[in-house]
Amino acid sequence: MFNILKHWLGLDGASPSHTEKLISGLGAFCGIFVTYWISSRFLGDTSSLLLVASMGAGAVLLFAVPHGQLSQPWPATGGHLVSSAIGISINMLIDNPFLAAALAVSLAIVGMHYLRCIHPPGGATALIAVIGGPDIHAMGFAFMLPVMLNALSIVAVALLFNYPFKWRRYPASLTAKKASAIPMAELSVQDIEQAIHELDLTIDITEDELLELYRLAKEKHAPHNP
Repeated sequence: MFNILKHWLGLDGASPSHTEKLISGLGAFCGIFVTYWISSRFLGDTSSLLLVASMGAGAVLLFAVPHGQLSQPWPATGGHLVSSAIGISINMLIDNPFLAAALAVSLAIVGMHYLRCIHPPGGATALIAVIGGPDIHAMGFAFMLPVMLNALSIVAVALLFNYPFKWRRYPASLTAKKASAIPMAELSVQDIEQAIHELDLTIDITEDELLELYRLAKEKHAPHNP
């Protein structure tokens, strides 16, 4: 029963080492320190805190899940820029704050999908452009400048901070290795868990999802075999 509950809650995945967890936290400290300083140069106290909150969500991705697809440089920069542009535009066009807030986030998601830069904190950036208050509203599209500088800065910090750790080089392409042909042997959940444990990284996909991908790949591969 306990194992079923753990599986339902999403607690049955492999966990990285204490070292990896502490490195993630230290990286986030560096990233937020830099982005908060930049935000304070352009915005008032309240507005800069709102923008940093969006970057705080990004810090979780860039430093805790640096190899995740949503953490890569294009999503981490493009996602914020696209979302901020959409949020600013919606705020200018729609007076009703409830409708504007909902529309800004929903359109930001659509925009990030089409531009292949899905980055969850981008939704927060779009929302901030609508509900951020007079300081942000008065800036208009100039609000994209601190957003851009913050996004570029936190990516730069991620590049520099993660580089010394060979198992978590950022972006992920620096550690990507060409996959070699492997026999289509049956895998178990335990095999997946052991592999993730050896990587010592937080993987943004469950073992069950990996096994399902493997199963589908086998099905696609089977017709090509004699």
